[in-house]
Formats: sequence, C-alpha cells, structure tokens
Amino acid sequence: MRIGINARFLLSGKLEGIGGYTFEIVKEMVAQHPEDEFIFFFDRPYAQEFIVGKNVTPVVLYPPARHAILWYLWFEWAIPYGLKKYKCDVFFTPDNYASLRTNVPTAMVIHDIAYKHFPEGMTKINVAYFYFFTKRFFTKVKKIITVSEAVRQDVLQHFPISEHKIVVNGNGCRPIFKPLNEAQKETVREKHSEGQPYFFYVGAVHPRKNIHRLIAAFDNFKEKNKTPHKLLIAGRFAWQTGEVRSAYENAAYKNDIIFLKYIDNQTLAEVMASAFALTYLSVFEGFGVPLLEAMYCDVPVITSNVTSMPEVVGDAGLCVSPYNVQEISDAMTELYKNPDLVKQCIEKGRVQRQQFTWKRFAEEVYQVLKSL
Repeated sequence: MRIGINARFLLSGKLEGIGGYTFEIVKEMVAQHPEDEFIFFFDRPYAQEFIVGKNVTPVVLYPPARHAILWYLWFEWAIPYGLKKYKCDVFFTPDNYASLRTNVPTAMVIHDIAYKHFPEGMTKINVAYFYFFTKRFFTKVKKIITVSEAVRQDVLQHFPISEHKIVVNGNGCRPIFKPLNEAQKETVREKHSEGQPYFFYVGAVHPRKNIHRLIAAFDNFKEKNKTPHKLLIAGRFAWQTGEVRSAYENAAYKNDIIFLKYIDNQTLAEVMASAFALTYLSVFEGFGVPLLEAMYCDVPVITSNVTSMPEVVGDAGLCVSPYNVQEISDAMTELYKNPDLVKQCIEKGRVQRQQFTWKRFAEEVYQVLKSL
C-alpha cells in the first residue's frame, strides 16, 4: 500500500497530545510494515527525526494550517493534490480533521468533540469551522477511529452515524514513563517540591480541567491531615484571572501549591514517577493520557468518574465526582492514611496498563487502513 499520513502535528520539541499520538502510531506502523510506502504530509519544514524509516517519503504542503482559513486551504486543496500526486491508496488523518475534496479512502481519528460541550474555550471562527465541517467529515470518511469508548458514544449521540463505521483505538505510553527508585525520587523531590511528597497534576490549566476544585480539595486535605504534602501543577496555563486564580488566592495553604508551568518531557516523566499520587480531575476527557503515564510509573491515581477516565484506569484508580470537592479531598486522605491501598492501586495499575500499548494500537490502525 501507499499510505498518506497527515503529519502536520509532528513538530520538533512539541510532541504533546495529538502530536505524540501521531508519532507513536506512525512510527510503529512504519517499522511493522516495511513492505508499504508511507507518504508523510507536513504543513511546514520538518525535522529529520520524524522520518522514521526508509519507506517514508516526506512531503511539505503549504500553507501551514493553524487556523480555520488555513485549515480549509490545507485539507481541501493541498491534501487532495498531495494524495493524487503521490498515488496514495489510503489516507490516515490522526487529528480530528479530514478532506472533503479527495476520493482516497480515509480513516480519521477523533480524540474528542469538545467543541460541542465547551465552545467557550475556542474562538468563534474555529467553533464555526467544526460545526460546519465535522458532520461532513463523518459522512465523507470510510472509517472513524475514536480514542475511547466514551468518545465513540459521544459521537454516536450527536451525529447520525452507523455504529459500524466507528472503531475504538486508544493511546499507549511513551517509554520515558517508568518507575524510579527511592534515591531517584528523593532527588526529584529536592529539586521540585522542597523535598516533600506531593500530589501532581499535568495538563492545560483552565476550567474544563477543574484545577479550581483540585486546589480547594487540596486545601481541605491539608487542613484535615496537617501533612507536609505539596500540590504540583505542571502545564501551560493562564490562571491570572477566573476560577483558578480565585481558588489559589483563597487557599489557606497556597504556599504548598507549586506551579511548574512548562517542563520538558524527560523532567515531566521524572516528576510523574516521583509523585505520591496523580490527581487528574478533569470534567471532560477524550482519553486522559496522564492517567496511563502514571500507571506506567507505578503511581496511584485519583481521577474523575465521568467520560473516558474510568475506562482508562479501570479498577486501578480512585474515581470520584469531579464536581465534589469533599470527595476529591477524601480520596487524597484515603491514599495518605492507607499504604496498603497505595500498593493495591499500583499493582492493579500494572495489570491495567498492559491493555494500552502503541504496538497493539498501531497494528489495529493498520488493519483499518488495509480494510479500506
């Protein structure tokens, strides 16, 4: 096969979220199927690190597609041109977008349809783009791949699509996420948390991620237990206004809350592996990759009992209502007071994580493409 790949999120030093998913899936497919040719379509000059095999042909198609007008130009004009020129048999697009102007059989990955639930988090023109195009993409493409059963059900609820058109294919975990020994953990804590144990959150900081309730719950936990634990929050954020800022300013234990902002991937893996627990209480997730990263690091998880998160952690984590501050705080206390529960979560996480490997999911994507 000649497989066209939408590779526009393969950006050096920025392999987060969809970019990370794209890289791991295509890297595995290229390695597993040297008999096939993969055409990587970039929307800007690419880094050589992404040319992951001799059977990869990199192609730059302009313009760089980073807002609604350029999305249209790239997907509806540049991509059809590229697919035709390089005689692609199938097209794999892993980032919620597709092309209406190509007849090349297409498999499209949907990570979520957040624009339906949280349009206030996007510009009006981007929301308008998704409302106009997404339903048309779903009609046009041959196969829709969702990253969780929760996303699959969300799509089926909002769009008149045959359930047979949708398959579930999750995320794996990057190999840098692995357990550390106690001496290594102590070194990380000395550097990032004043030598103290800490709860950890990583991700964007905005209301959908529920950071304001996490801060309130941590405050309750500290008040009740009088422990040295810190709360570390890592990720890009704009908390100067709104609920997150208010929660932080009103926290009695704000001095025990540390904002790490952006940290590189290796540092992130070390901070994750050294955490007392991951506290990931989003109110909406298509998957929730940090949950998987924590389980691969032998770190217990407190997460939300909504959307995809219970699906990812199974019985390996403590699932609570993300809207109930007391429930979140009580889960923190449970882990703090019950070392046996911590051990149980870690052991169950080792079992649960085995379901989520890039090798498995890449082969499943390949079989979808082959069926087209």
